[in-house]
Amino acid sequence: MFKGGLKMKKYTMLPLIFCVICVILNQTAYAEWDYDAKELCYYIYIIEGKEDARQAFGIETIQCNSFKECEQICINTIENNKVRYLKQTEEKSFLTFLAKRYCPPNWEIWLKNLKWYLNKGK
Repeated sequence: MFKGGLKMKKYTMLPLIFCVICVILNQTAYAEWDYDAKELCYYIYIIEGKEDARQAFGIETIQCNSFKECEQICINTIENNKVRYLKQTEEKSFLTFLAKRYCPPNWEIWLKNLKWYLNKGK
């Protein structure tokens, strides 16, 4: 073994340690994403007024003509915002991030209602 072999091993471990730390930190970003988009969509349907809502799932910025079409737009919105959330660094909570985009004027009440349904029975 050549001189400095021990130092070389220390430096080759740095990228591995860095990767492990990144995975651990990234898990905190995913930790709140225990709900699938379909489940979130169902609760959004409820908090937006169910069948009494002006538009199913509270979809008002995109024209949708059927329940299934509105449901798919809601699911797409959730999934697209998950990608946006993982790319940003300001907001710590995915649900808060989603609430601010889904229902900007009343996001705090909307979020409180969504969390209530998500935690119900758990």
